[in-house]
Amino acid sequence: QVQLVESGGGLVQAGGSLRLSCAASGRTFSNYAMAWFRQAPGKEREFVAAITSIGDSTDYADSVKGRFTVSRDNAKNTVDLRMNNLKPEDTAVYYCAARQGSRRVSPSRYDYWGQGTQVTVSS
Repeated sequence: QVQLVESGGGLVQAGGSLRLSCAASGRTFSNYAMAWFRQAPGKEREFVAAITSIGDSTDYADSVKGRFTVSRDNAKNTVDLRMNNLKPEDTAVYYCAARQGSRRVSPSRYDYWGQGTQVTVSS
């Protein structure tokens, strides 16, 4: 089992920045690829960003490329999502997720999920 707890969400004006953090406990963190997903009201959960287990490669949704950065610290068992130039359409509940093996973009491929943190971007 892997337990994930997100933090760092909040309300921010368009153009602003936020940093989300996900703290993991349980199994060996460095064995897991990590990802961030988000879900807006009435919409399906969508991929945001992912990072390999050792942090040597990342992947981003087209909608966030150039604005968001995912990183991890395996010594601290954390994965962060730095979000810059936020837009109202980024408003959603953001979830971190973990899976053993390589990173994937489909939420169905992830085994462990946090409870989510709300990000609201005002125009």
